[in-house]
Amino acid sequence: MTTSLLVLHGANLSHLGRREPALYGTATLADLDARMVSHAASLGVRAVARQSNHEGDLIDWLLAAADEGFAGVVVNAGAWAHSSLAIADAVRSIAPLPVVEVHLSNTVARDDARHVAVVGAACRGRIEGFGPGSYLLAIEALVAIVAGRW
Repeated sequence: MTTSLLVLHGANLSHLGRREPALYGTATLADLDARMVSHAASLGVRAVARQSNHEGDLIDWLLAAADEGFAGVVVNAGAWAHSSLAIADAVRSIAPLPVVEVHLSNTVARDDARHVAVVGAACRGRIEGFGPGSYLLAIEALVAIVAGRW
């Protein structure tokens, strides 16, 4: 059976490529997902990506991740990363399933409100600031965690 990783994209990530391209780049979410799926396959794992602009969807997907057979989760909750106790609690409630938070931009280099890492504090680790490469690094980290190397 192939190891499967869940990748969750939160609020406004559906508009990648159109939303603030100077900050987030011109790649669309479909471009990013295709790149992640390919990268995961090159590492011998399967990546399944989901996106929602509804906070409850991310919570439901997190809570169901282990039951759906996922070995780990990459999450970019978007702006909820800085404020959602509910998503952070969902991450904590699925332990020991590893969760890695990811952001395209370097959040601490942005406005003060984005310096708070409510969801990130509940995660195994955070990777940010490398654009789409942040997701690829997060997948590599999860592969290492699941394999017991980290």
